[in-house]
This record gives sequence, C-alpha cells and structure tokens, in this order.
Amino acid sequence: MKGMVFTSFLEMVENKFSLGMADQIIEASDLPSGGSYTSVGTYHHNEMIQLVVQLAERTGIPVADLVRTFGEYLFTQLIAMYPQFIQEHRTAFSFLRKVDNYIHVEVRKLYPDAELPAFEYEASEPGSMAMIYRSSRPFADLAEGLILGCIQYYGENIEVKRDNLSEGNAARFILTERK
Repeated sequence: MKGMVFTSFLEMVENKFSLGMADQIIEASDLPSGGSYTSVGTYHHNEMIQLVVQLAERTGIPVADLVRTFGEYLFTQLIAMYPQFIQEHRTAFSFLRKVDNYIHVEVRKLYPDAELPAFEYEASEPGSMAMIYRSSRPFADLAEGLILGCIQYYGENIEVKRDNLSEGNAARFILTERK
C-alpha cells in the first residue's frame, strides 16, 4: 500500500483520538517499517491491519467501523490532493463510474507500482448503480468508506447496500438514490 494511505490513517487517528493514541498503536504493533511512513513509500498492507486492530482494541470500536470511517476520511484527503479527479463530475454516480477506467489509470501514472483494487460496473436502472470491488487485499470496508465519503462530498441522498462476495476481498455495492 502507498505510504500516503498510512500517513492519512495516522493523521485521522491523531485528529479523532490523539497523538498519544497514534504513538500507542504504532508501538504496540510489530511493524517492519517501525511505523515510519513516507507518502511516496510502499508498505505491506498487513501493517495497516495491525494498526487498525490495535486501535480497535484501545477504543472498543469494531475494526470494520474504523476502516469504513477511515475510508470516508481518506476520500476527503484524496480530493484535496488531487482536485482534478473530482472537478468534472457533478454527481457521486458520475464520479464513481470513472474510478476504474480513469482515476486508477491516472493514479498508476503517478505511482506505477501501486497495487489498486478493481471495480466492475453492472447495468442498473436509472437512479441506481452497482459496483463490484475486487482486491488481493481485504479492504472492502475501506472501499465502502470511500464510496460513502464520495456521497457525502456531493451531498446526495444515496443508500448503499453491500453484499460480500468473499471475505473482505470482493463485494457488490448497490447504490440507490432515495427520493
């Protein structure tokens, strides 16, 4: 995983909990990096899992909830860093339909070694959208959080239902506009 994901996670922990909490979870984890991340570095995803598990143990918040919340936070960070990705879209559906064939293509230009998840889109009726997430890593909760962050950014009233297709590595997200 790219280091900017780790630095954003630790920033979220500092902002929502405390700097001390960030230090505690780093020290309690067995991290090959030692918890020292650069935004352009690449780190094994197991380090993120360890950090989240340590945070869950200290806060009593379930891991899945923490990862979804981080996804929402990460979306705001990504659009702040790369506003060009969001500027041409007026709706969450418009933006989300471009994740795999535009945004991920652009991300690969910036970070050629990035291992990104894949999204497939199923035909759906007007006011509805189905996205299938697939990854070698178990971060469907993160994908859900990013989707929720996108919906919040656009201020739309969209319901998200999730069907797990495999344990964390694949999920179908059904997005439906609420009237």
